[in-house]
Amino acid sequence: MDPDVPLLERVKFLAICYGNMDEFFMIRMPGLLGAEVDRLINIGPDAYDDEGALIRDINSRAAELIDGYENAWAKLEAPLAKEGISILSISAVDAKQKMWIDDYYSERVHPLLTPLALDISHPFPFISNNSLNIAVKLRKEDGEVLYARVKVPVGILPRFVKVPSGGSTKQFVLLENIIKDNIGALFPGLEVLGAYKFRITRNADVKVTVDEAVDLMSAVENALDSRDIGFPVRMVVEESMPTDLVSVFAKNLKLRDSQVTRASDKGMLFTDLWDIAGLNLPGLKYKPFTGSVPQEIAESASMFDVIRQKDWIIFHPYETFETVIRFLRESADDPNVQSIKICLYRLGKNSEIIRQLMRAKEKGKAVSVLMELRAKFDEVNNIALARELEKIGVHVVYGPVNLKVHSKLLQVVRLEKDHLVRYTHMSSGNYNANTAKQYADISFFTANQEIGEDVGELFNALTGYFGPRKYRHLLVAPLTLKSTLIEMIRNEAENMRAGGKAYIAMKANGLIDSDIIAELYRASMAGVKIDLNIRGLCCLRPGVKGVSDNITVTSIVDRFLEHERIYYFLNGGDPKMYMGSSDMMPRNLIARVEVLFPVLDKEMMILIRDRILKPTLEDNVKSRVLRQDGTYVLRRPKPGQERMRCQEWFLENKGVWHG
Repeated sequence: MDPDVPLLERVKFLAICYGNMDEFFMIRMPGLLGAEVDRLINIGPDAYDDEGALIRDINSRAAELIDGYENAWAKLEAPLAKEGISILSISAVDAKQKMWIDDYYSERVHPLLTPLALDISHPFPFISNNSLNIAVKLRKEDGEVLYARVKVPVGILPRFVKVPSGGSTKQFVLLENIIKDNIGALFPGLEVLGAYKFRITRNADVKVTVDEAVDLMSAVENALDSRDIGFPVRMVVEESMPTDLVSVFAKNLKLRDSQVTRASDKGMLFTDLWDIAGLNLPGLKYKPFTGSVPQEIAESASMFDVIRQKDWIIFHPYETFETVIRFLRESADDPNVQSIKICLYRLGKNSEIIRQLMRAKEKGKAVSVLMELRAKFDEVNNIALARELEKIGVHVVYGPVNLKVHSKLLQVVRLEKDHLVRYTHMSSGNYNANTAKQYADISFFTANQEIGEDVGELFNALTGYFGPRKYRHLLVAPLTLKSTLIEMIRNEAENMRAGGKAYIAMKANGLIDSDIIAELYRASMAGVKIDLNIRGLCCLRPGVKGVSDNITVTSIVDRFLEHERIYYFLNGGDPKMYMGSSDMMPRNLIARVEVLFPVLDKEMMILIRDRILKPTLEDNVKSRVLRQDGTYVLRRPKPGQERMRCQEWFLENKGVWHG
């Protein structure tokens, strides 16, 4: 609701929020309704007496969020209308618009609809995940009450139907309201007692089972077949839907009362607000910008030359992802390049990365791709890309069966004066040009041969047999990453107790691991000052007297998704810094192959600390401070303190992290 944020950006964020809630119910909730619940609800001081109490608490919190979304939308409607954007009820349209709507229904909508009766002579229809539907209550002449379901063809037709209006105004009516207004045409001879919209959310947390009879790709494909038909987890119904009609659906879908949520007409709008946010009205959005390229890189004819001279970081989206693509393009074209190896997790559509890998193969390079097939909601795309690469002879592997590969690694081996030189790229972000425009991530280029050998060794482990190996510099999960982080936290505490210098600063997406949290508490109790910037889930509670007095936790939600990971330790005056793909969550530390890499160049480390990490920790515009009760409060500048919105500062000061 920040008025400083452009109007359609606020609409977009509301769509993101509701999409995140849908994903929570699709991915997290199923486990809480299944066999895992006994293990989950009996942990520590947050234990629940029973599953029912946990589900009630979750539903209560979800209801609070939905109320908040509805209030936010109510406050957005007036400024949208002022800009000529309005969503009209059928009763609010004028006579000409009503005639147009009736014609639109007859010509475009009615032929697409299939009314399905709900009675003993018809099987209960399958209701697809998150589809929009209309439940209809009807009555025959003899008084018998009947029920039916109509699926709203969102996707085939736009949900926000633009109706003719004068001037530059953009007026819409909802597709489901057009159908509801004409619902009688689907049930001639019956009295329509009411029509109410609803959605079903299903379990989408697919479980991949691999045995000797199938390979990993086949196992993932088999699992995906069940995603759209997973068991129902939640039903959201229009708040005015009568109890008997709700019961018909809940009973057939085997949903308990606690799994049914009533929402206002507006509360069921948010899933498709992307259509409004996407309107071509540049004045209501952030001004576009072009990511920069460091001058030395822009002026150099060869990426290999600049990387050989020194290590480089590229801070996306403030600096363009095109630099990474250029590195791969030059690698494909360079006759001295012998091989290219890369780990791919999320790529997006029409990937330039894939095109360059294919070019490299066509030009005779040895190209190896570790494709993670189990990247949630990207499985289908990754399988298709893997097959496309395999067709032209690219060596595609899928990594360890029991571990997701979340590492972001690219290595190019080049022949230089009769010996092979490794050029390595590592990152906190995926090799995805689209998300690189929206996510704040740090790319790292190096020709350091020790790091290169570590990365080469890790690739061998991933394509061969994964297990303990010696790495001189890399921290690799699930092998050494967690234990080394804990060791470095302990080291700060020991330095503090010995009267030395100690400080910890960490930036990550999540902090959930209980062992790391306990170690941070111990360091705080030893007097170590700890600054944490945790964008998402944080299970540590700061400011608890005698335990976490010295810990500050902030979270920044702004124009770009905060996604970089930075771990900084003062180390008695000889600081250490690691960056990479891993958060401090059990899934990262135990169930995935993750990599943190050191920043060995001390000058670069100080620049990252002072010109990326420090502005982030000092943000007093978009930063929220976590309190010991688990709530967040917006941080504001203190009297006399300058305003610092770090993402704005990064845009205005692009490249200062290079010195």
